[in-house]
Amino acid sequence: MSSESEEWDQIYRKYPLEELGWELGKPRQILVEFVEKGLIKKGKALDICCGAGTNTVYLAKQGFEVTGIDISPTAIKYAQKKAEQARVKIDLRVQNFLDLPFDDEEFDFVFDMGCFHHVKAKDWRTFIGGVHRVLKNGGDYMLTCFSYRNGQAWNHFTKKQLVDLFSSLFDMGEFRHYPSVEGEGVIRYFYTVLMKNKG
Repeated sequence: MSSESEEWDQIYRKYPLEELGWELGKPRQILVEFVEKGLIKKGKALDICCGAGTNTVYLAKQGFEVTGIDISPTAIKYAQKKAEQARVKIDLRVQNFLDLPFDDEEFDFVFDMGCFHHVKAKDWRTFIGGVHRVLKNGGDYMLTCFSYRNGQAWNHFTKKQLVDLFSSLFDMGEFRHYPSVEGEGVIRYFYTVLMKNKG
């Protein structure tokens, strides 16, 4: 296990899920909204950095054929248990987000709830290229990441930064910029962008 994998796994082993700010115990409202409005075409989906699998299970229950990956084996065990309880079939794997073991254009939809803002700056191009590669031409990529309104940091993004990073490979669709009360009761600001792969 890599040091980064061990670090994340230790967090999931040490703390109950309800004490982890990003594990809300219910699917993200903006994902529910986009799915219910039909903005995301149902098909084969990849939940990248799926954590304990709450959003992953939601997608499966909505009729997506879902694969979920996370760097933490303990998080994947949580996700497997949730899938069993919900009686849905999900391909869950312990996997690093920089080395996606999937075919080119394998997925119709990639869901990224708080994954990209954990990618080191030196790996941004690798990560973005990986998502682009595994996503079908015209497929949807839903990115949610930290906003600059949380304070200055290397992984708190402006709209311009996101456009500069992604627009060469993706058509930038709707931007949402909003506050969210996270699991620990702290308000954090996010951007969510629904983009299409240019192919």
